[in-house]
Amino acid sequence: MLDKREVARPFSDKKVAFYTLGCKLNFAETSYLGGALMELGMQSVEEGEQADYCIVNTCSVTELADKKSRQAIRRLHRQHPGAHIIVTGCYAQLQPEEIADIEGVDLVLGAREKGELVRYVTQMEEEGSYGHTGILHTPIGEVDRFAHAISSEGRTRHFLKVQDGCDYHCSYCTIPMARGKSRNGRIEELVAEAQGVANAGGREIVLTGVNVGDFGKSTGDTFLELIEALDRDVHGIDRFRISSIEPNLITDEVIRFVAGSHHFAPHFHIPLQSGSDAVLALMRRRYRREVFRERVELIKSLLPDAFIGVDVIVGMRGEQEEDFQDSYDFIASLPVSKLHVFTYSERPGTDALAIEHEVSPEHKHERSQKLLKLSEEKHRAFYQTQVGQTRRLLLEHAEMGDWLYGFTENYVRVRVPYQADLQGEVVSVRLSAIAEDEPEVMEGEIVG
Repeated sequence: MLDKREVARPFSDKKVAFYTLGCKLNFAETSYLGGALMELGMQSVEEGEQADYCIVNTCSVTELADKKSRQAIRRLHRQHPGAHIIVTGCYAQLQPEEIADIEGVDLVLGAREKGELVRYVTQMEEEGSYGHTGILHTPIGEVDRFAHAISSEGRTRHFLKVQDGCDYHCSYCTIPMARGKSRNGRIEELVAEAQGVANAGGREIVLTGVNVGDFGKSTGDTFLELIEALDRDVHGIDRFRISSIEPNLITDEVIRFVAGSHHFAPHFHIPLQSGSDAVLALMRRRYRREVFRERVELIKSLLPDAFIGVDVIVGMRGEQEEDFQDSYDFIASLPVSKLHVFTYSERPGTDALAIEHEVSPEHKHERSQKLLKLSEEKHRAFYQTQVGQTRRLLLEHAEMGDWLYGFTENYVRVRVPYQADLQGEVVSVRLSAIAEDEPEVMEGEIVG
């Protein structure tokens, strides 16, 4: 990213609005870029104010994400008619001309150019280059830099970008075309960033990226070495979490390390995508379902109370009814805690489009609903196992002055009666019951 000292002109008279779609990685990047602009004097627009700049960080994981990105750009143009709109993110990398044709867009930045946002805003100010749309876009094969990023949810949980890009080329996915090849930060730099979060009062850090388990491709390190260094060398962080990690990359060593760590949370998010080996082959995933079962069983043997979230895609081209039933039965047999269900979306340029059998929208919806119901059952069953347990709860936010909410180390969402002085603190709670009015929340009693 641009060294902020290189920018000579402050923006103390400028207001900026940000809009981010998609994953936590996108939010981390927006937050980091926004911080760079704020350090130069630019201020975030308040409700009712007119922005001078609108920064839109797009997603393109589905056709719906593309549509939402376009809608966001048009809405911001209506709300801030005089603002200069800059669009970046995955959609901007994949379809820059399509975005440039939207009324109000001044600049489209590709994946490599995103990290140089401050430089381009400075140039726009100095040159007065408004009134026409510019596209700054590097072919994805040439995108090789790692841009650091940190974001926060409130003042307690922070997302630390450790890796970017993906070399996997699953048949349904555009991410390698939008994000480029796998690359990562250096361990010593990431440790320093994490320590900065701790020094500023942060209590939890989530390690995020496109394919975090692939960490080390550009530096010769391993993901295990990264988490060992964070656990050993960062002082003042209550807990680290690992974001989504591929089943073939969450090694025995990583699982055993988390099981023995005082700071890494017993919480795993592992994308399965399908429980049918036939569909996994169509998807070009790098494992078969028994590898997934082995990972889950090892986690549960070492960490019986670990929360395991699972991504599943329904309606992939080529998925027959018997394939879905095979997948459903496999998932039902696993001791996982929650499913994140996604409906397959046709993406231009992907190899999946060559697969002949296309699942109807009706069947996609039916299969999605079955998995969502299974997810509810598994989530409730996991919460039932936590009744009577004592956990460490990071209290994050209040709702209507009645409750304080937070997550335990094993990702149980808990509420306790509101106490202003506890917000942002870690307390011990006994989990007493599932809340009747909020089935995804447990009631907690502060102890000790």
